[in-house]
Amino acid sequence: MSQQQLVEQVDSLVPACRGRRQQTTEPVPGIVLLRQDQPSPLEASLYDPIVCLILRGHKDVVIGERTLSVGPGECLLVSHHLPVRSRITVAPYLALVFPVDLATVRSLGVASMPTPPAGGHGQAGQTYRADPELLDAFRRYLDLAASPDDAPVLRPLISQEIHYRLMTGPSGAMLRALTHDDSFFSAIAHAIGHIRADLREPIMVPDLARRVGMSPSTFHKHFRSVTATTPLQYQKELRLIEARHLLTAVRRSVTETAFEVGYGSSSQFSREYARKFGVPPSKDGADGE
Repeated sequence: MSQQQLVEQVDSLVPACRGRRQQTTEPVPGIVLLRQDQPSPLEASLYDPIVCLILRGHKDVVIGERTLSVGPGECLLVSHHLPVRSRITVAPYLALVFPVDLATVRSLGVASMPTPPAGGHGQAGQTYRADPELLDAFRRYLDLAASPDDAPVLRPLISQEIHYRLMTGPSGAMLRALTHDDSFFSAIAHAIGHIRADLREPIMVPDLARRVGMSPSTFHKHFRSVTATTPLQYQKELRLIEARHLLTAVRRSVTETAFEVGYGSSSQFSREYARKFGVPPSKDGADGE
């Protein structure tokens, strides 16, 4: 399977932008195709565990102080929920986004994958060039758009194959590590789950470290290694990203939003929001109407 064949297939499935900034479609449940005709500014968002395959154009993804530049034929593999900043630098842009299901990763990895090296460091966002086997699996997944009767049976099987290809690929060690409960990758994933469960709850790093079976210093080191930030900064990033969603999509007031994401002070919330997004929250929310 060549990259050009997959580009032509995706081109046929995703509509043209026709004046819109961006066009997305989900031809088969579980896979999203994205087209954009113009470069975009740097925007903050939360990436779930995904693989994003760039088919045309280029994209920069900023994780902490790292900037990952991804171009045609390259994958961005994200193993944990990560606050990022990203922008499309070269357009026209065409990409395929496939969610990584950690339950599937764990079900595949327990018996069949080699144990990753103990200790060491790892990062939750990595890039590499897609191999022909992965491209072919994506092609067969997309083929199911024209075979709705086959999709209920074949889609889970091809999805498992895609996960297998990711786990055995150049950046698969970080996914394989998630199949082992004693790995620091798994511990940090559990810690992130605790943080995301209630953004309003203040973080006590020693308590969080104890919940995942680490000393505070070891936990802090591995959390920063995986996410490129500290637990406290990670929570603040998530709070502000969720706040922007509440302001722009749900049209909440600034005061309501500040309370919902855990700020006791609207003025502090407004300062930190403006510092991150470049505009005060009142411009984005119901207050600005």
